[in-house]
Amino acid sequence: GKEVVIANAIIAILTIGGQQLFSFFTFSCPCHVGQNLIYGLAFLGVPALILLIVGYALNNQTWRLVTGKSSPFQDETTPNRLLKCKLICFVLCSITGRALVAPVTWLAVTLINGSYYVCAMSEYVSVHYYGANPNVTASERQRILAEFPCSQLVPPELTRARDEVILLLRYQSQVAGWLLIAVVVITVFLSYCLASCFSPLSFLHFRYWSSYVHNEQALFDEATDQHSRLYAMQHVRKFFGFVPGSENVKEIRIPSLREWQAISGLAFLKRVDEEHYDYSLLHDWALKETVNGKYLKTDEDP
Repeated sequence: GKEVVIANAIIAILTIGGQQLFSFFTFSCPCHVGQNLIYGLAFLGVPALILLIVGYALNNQTWRLVTGKSSPFQDETTPNRLLKCKLICFVLCSITGRALVAPVTWLAVTLINGSYYVCAMSEYVSVHYYGANPNVTASERQRILAEFPCSQLVPPELTRARDEVILLLRYQSQVAGWLLIAVVVITVFLSYCLASCFSPLSFLHFRYWSSYVHNEQALFDEATDQHSRLYAMQHVRKFFGFVPGSENVKEIRIPSLREWQAISGLAFLKRVDEEHYDYSLLHDWALKETVNGKYLKTDEDP
């Protein structure tokens, strides 16, 4: 849908901006044998991995998929195991596709930029030095190559060789970046085509279904907020003796020390019976205790 496309575009733009700032302020190739590869790959892969994990974590479908899977009622809701496996695979593919937007954008932009790849691969390039000693050892040759990303460390007689190495590596990096973009675009397009071909709904029916799901979720969220507020209000009124927001409060309830202690502290979701839970300590107290205690009229002098 349009909302998904817009969201993915925003994520991609933010990732591009973040990559440029990250590269400008933090990247500085060590220009040392054995360290260039680790440093370059770390800047290529680690941020992409972090963005992938964040993409999974920020997707509500991830938590919908994993939450409550150990519940004894889980198998009762989806008795068809084959259908359940297909649904899980479909949702995982959808989640992964959304989560890959930021890391793939990071990798593509980073490769097109070329700086990280040049740093990582400079010491492994096979080139001939112009004006250099032909009898140079392999270790010395690798050391010189490792210093190529840092122009201030390269002797003047090797400037031409350095320029050729940098051009070659940038060419490789940019080609890899554009190939990655092409593969992703083709894969996404073919995925949408296959999904549309195997869809049991027609084009307009699918649009209606998408609209229905969106409206149902919006209405459900509104009802959830209102229902939970009204339900919690009953427990708060029982504890304090009035409804929050009321204008004409005639009296208030003074909770006892034992009651304050009963609703304070830490608590997990508490199972009451086979199908119901207590959501909080106040909820547990309200269901167990009878309405009594000390009341104070608001128009009286305490």
